[in-house]
Amino acid sequence: MNLPALCIRRPVMTTLLTGALCVFGAMAYRYLPVSDLPNIDFPTIVVTANLPGATPETMASAVATPIEQQFATIAGIDSMVSSSSLGATAITVQFALDRNIDAAAQDIQSALAAVQRRLPNDMPTPPSLRKTNPADTPVLFMTVSSPTLPLSAVHEYADTRIAQRISMIDGVAFVQIYGAQKYALRVQLDPRLLAARGVTLDEVRAALAAHNVNLPTGILDGNQQTMTVVASGQLNSSAEFRDIVVAYRNAAPVRLGELARVLDDVQDNRVGYWFYDKSGGSRAIGLGVQRQPGTNTIEVVRKIRELLPALREQMPKSVTIEILMDKSASIKESVDDVKFTMLLSIALVILVIFLFLRSLTATLIPSVAIPLALLGTFVVMYFSGYTLDNLSLLALTLSLGFVVDDAIVMLENIVRYLEQGLPVREAAFKGAGEIGFTIMSMTLSLVAVFIPVLFMGGILGRLLHEFAVTITASILVSGVVSLTLTPMLCSRFLKPHGGTRAAPAHGKFYQWTERALDGMRALYERTLHVAMRHRRLTLGTAGLMVVLTVVVGRVLPTGFIPTDDTRQIFVFTEGAQDVSFAEMVKHQEAAAAIVAKHPHVEAFMSALGGGPTVSTLNQGRIFMRLTPRDQRPSAFEIVQDLRKQFAAIPGLRAYPQVLPPIRIGGSLTKAQYQFTLFGTDLKELYAAAQNMELKMRGLPGLQDVNSDLQITNPQLRVAIKRDRAAALGISPQQIEDALYNAYGSRQVSTLYTPTNQYYVIMEMAPEFQKNSDALALLSLRTKSGKVVPLDAVAELQREIGPLTVNHLGQVPAVTISFNLKLGYSLGQAS
Repeated sequence: MNLPALCIRRPVMTTLLTGALCVFGAMAYRYLPVSDLPNIDFPTIVVTANLPGATPETMASAVATPIEQQFATIAGIDSMVSSSSLGATAITVQFALDRNIDAAAQDIQSALAAVQRRLPNDMPTPPSLRKTNPADTPVLFMTVSSPTLPLSAVHEYADTRIAQRISMIDGVAFVQIYGAQKYALRVQLDPRLLAARGVTLDEVRAALAAHNVNLPTGILDGNQQTMTVVASGQLNSSAEFRDIVVAYRNAAPVRLGELARVLDDVQDNRVGYWFYDKSGGSRAIGLGVQRQPGTNTIEVVRKIRELLPALREQMPKSVTIEILMDKSASIKESVDDVKFTMLLSIALVILVIFLFLRSLTATLIPSVAIPLALLGTFVVMYFSGYTLDNLSLLALTLSLGFVVDDAIVMLENIVRYLEQGLPVREAAFKGAGEIGFTIMSMTLSLVAVFIPVLFMGGILGRLLHEFAVTITASILVSGVVSLTLTPMLCSRFLKPHGGTRAAPAHGKFYQWTERALDGMRALYERTLHVAMRHRRLTLGTAGLMVVLTVVVGRVLPTGFIPTDDTRQIFVFTEGAQDVSFAEMVKHQEAAAAIVAKHPHVEAFMSALGGGPTVSTLNQGRIFMRLTPRDQRPSAFEIVQDLRKQFAAIPGLRAYPQVLPPIRIGGSLTKAQYQFTLFGTDLKELYAAAQNMELKMRGLPGLQDVNSDLQITNPQLRVAIKRDRAAALGISPQQIEDALYNAYGSRQVSTLYTPTNQYYVIMEMAPEFQKNSDALALLSLRTKSGKVVPLDAVAELQREIGPLTVNHLGQVPAVTISFNLKLGYSLGQAS
């Protein structure tokens, strides 16, 4: 007994199976996550390490290289890129697509534990890791501001109450804080006062560490009562720090307030974040929420939005939380558009079936295959871990034409026997039995088309795998429905064929459409006769079409995935390598003024320093939210307009871009396309990188050509006179320690509170940080106890050095990035 005959004889069984498919399909649809594209995130882990005051060379050699050497022993690493700047290193480890990110994180954590002893002892915190793709933009941008509270207080609310609570939501990878203004107590020393009282920086540092302690002090265990011993070792205010006795000179105490200014300040005062809307701009704290790879973007943002009212109630009335960008909105809009297209396609398919079958009953039978095929596909997608995204919905839309073919073929063969006079049940048995193998071969032949796509590798294979599985599942389900439900419905609902040509059984609509179809058939027959009589012309036209196809295919721009207009524009800004923070703020404000005047920008943020990875003082970022698309030109035209206006700002380069939906690679660069050069010979590498960048600037199809090679940063080298220092009993370590105490913003102590911990930072007063001659005022204590100035054992030499040091694996590397001009493809530009 074949399958169609079994279903015809067992209509209740067939109906129950169909009902079960509908129930499970509807349940699977409810639980399918929604995204813009399939989950193709590379398993990526970013490791960050900080050593305040360390040069890029020190960070690269003392921090990045040992960690990279340890990471090299981990299996499954696709690429490893590190970037080291002043006091910070970020290492991006990207694993193969089939590597489990949780297992990879465990391997990374074990490697960090093994290499910890080889890292500098002065690191304030051990290296940390997070599972994310830094090339991804945050799914939600928020700003926290207050017109009355200081920024340090706003940061406290943003960090301890908002960011930590959002980070606990399922699907959130981490919350990046932009423009961090964490409270710190800053001790700014005057080297002249130190020299006058014979006090060295080491003594001040030791006094700060000794006078501010928070250690366990034990308990008193009596016969009937136990008491906890608490000592007032920790200081809590700047006034208490000013009274610290640093040393005794001439039997009199020398207090910290006599040597330095003690200020309530912030941990990093070279960071800035501004939020602008129609009412103007103001300083704020920015929060960027990064999702975990493979999570539902819309669901993550929905949970965050549901949490915001409760967070606002916990804040003072003066603290406001604004949403600058919501990535889920554009995802939902695009998915809704594809859903509407799919529903419209279903309606058109049913209409075409009705126009040709001209029977409501006959139309409903093959039309049932459409929702059943979709519901069955939803079940397959759910158990495969897929999402409702643009590509999977596109696959379902394309499959609509396939899923009704099998049912129509089954229906027409059964109707053929009805027209020959057979009873309905007998016609169903005979027609379904004859056409069953044909339907099976049709289904398998369509599935075979997508088999190569299923086995494609790399990023493109991951992107199209969900598309291929979805459309294959819909075709297979439709084939099963055509062999089971369709013949059963035909045996139950089709009517016997009746009537004669003299007395037709059909109505006027059927007769009118029949005449229209006869006319179309006659027209086709006449045009076919014309084509057969002029065979050379027909063949020539076909050959011309082939040639035009090749020509037009070469002319059309080519790319990977179209970049959508999601109302977002991102801008990297870059100043000179030796620009000061105050001067960079002026440049950034000039760029912000241009954006604020643009009529199609609704709101935007402007930030300096404190980026998601390593950022230098000469780099900034601007993120814009545009007005709705029906009220403005395309985002690409706005980018071109802004590029021209930014070019008029002296001393600043700006790189605006519309962020693509997929950015391959783990590093966020100033443009969308990158070339990476690497080699062991630094001189040859830097020369080749500069030459390549110069040649690429001359290509007509490229714009925004830039490089991360920054090697012209002014440096002041302290050349130690080792013989002289040895004679005085001063070691090179003592000299570098004094320099670090003075100019490294050294974290010398910690303040502990119930909700957070804050650093005590020691440095030279700002007026002495701006003058290189002030280095000579630094005092060093000799072996005999005498205090001598730094210039007695060292000379100052001006040099040029790198602002950043980048590695690919353990090898020095330079990345050149660029954008394409409108109308150019990557192949044409190269």
